[in-house]
Amino acid sequence: MRHMGDVLAGNHATWEFDTDSLLIRFERGIRTPRLFQSLRERRVPYAALSSVTLSPGKRGTVVLHAVPRPGADPLLEAAAGQLKEGCDPYRLALPADRETLAEYYADELRSVLGPEASEPADRFLVAAPEAPMQFKAYDGRAGFDGSRVSFRWSWTGASSAKWKAGDQTFPVAELSGVEWRSPEAMEGYLRLVPRGAADTDGPAPASGQGAPEPATGRVQADQDPAAVLFGLGYGPVHESLPFAAAVLESVRRTQPAPLVPAPAPVGGSLHDPAAVAERMRHLGELHRAGLVTDDEYSAKKAELLAEL
Repeated sequence: MRHMGDVLAGNHATWEFDTDSLLIRFERGIRTPRLFQSLRERRVPYAALSSVTLSPGKRGTVVLHAVPRPGADPLLEAAAGQLKEGCDPYRLALPADRETLAEYYADELRSVLGPEASEPADRFLVAAPEAPMQFKAYDGRAGFDGSRVSFRWSWTGASSAKWKAGDQTFPVAELSGVEWRSPEAMEGYLRLVPRGAADTDGPAPASGQGAPEPATGRVQADQDPAAVLFGLGYGPVHESLPFAAAVLESVRRTQPAPLVPAPAPVGGSLHDPAAVAERMRHLGELHRAGLVTDDEYSAKKAELLAEL
């Protein structure tokens, strides 16, 4: 950005423009959505954005919308399109008489978008809410300390299947994902997906008890010890969604890096210097992107050099 430190104030939030990122600070007023109050602030690298739009809003406002790249923000990945417009942290509403100013900053943001803006992000670029976290669900209490998720069942809300299974603890290293169904929808829940279950038609139940959901064959959330239920006043968006995002980011971070494939040679042997150089370049890109660890990079680089 050419004007580092500029601040654009809107309804419920201010945007501060830095050299390489956008700092969004949310207000704590009574009219501010509780999700914004829970998030407090978010730093969004420009590399995490795919586009910027400016459109008419409600009640004499215009809305500046910084659209993140798919896969860049764990909060939006966990939300999976279920957030209402008024709770979208990337939308800034301003009075309509400030449209010219908003258009100026929209152009400024567009000018810093890179060629990768049109592509999905291969890793999270926006930080997740920090652990430890907890919230009260309808059938228990969920907690996350950064490495383990715990469910402690309540006497009044938990099903007999969950009581029979007992309180649950899930190391994030044993999980492959998180499902969050908004508490503002019918039968909302948070469900943990164990490793190995993602390759099936749906997440495998954590226990053999309970009736399957008709559409997927999975155990219903009220019977699944790997899930907690939402309800009126239980698991609200501002508590359960940041929780889901934090768990999802930790799960992705602990997943093993993909191995670098060894492509078949085209028009030459595996020892063709040009082919080896291309594979080393690809390896370097994966390493810089954080998809290959230092040890994996060194080992694979040594293998490629040995082919010359």
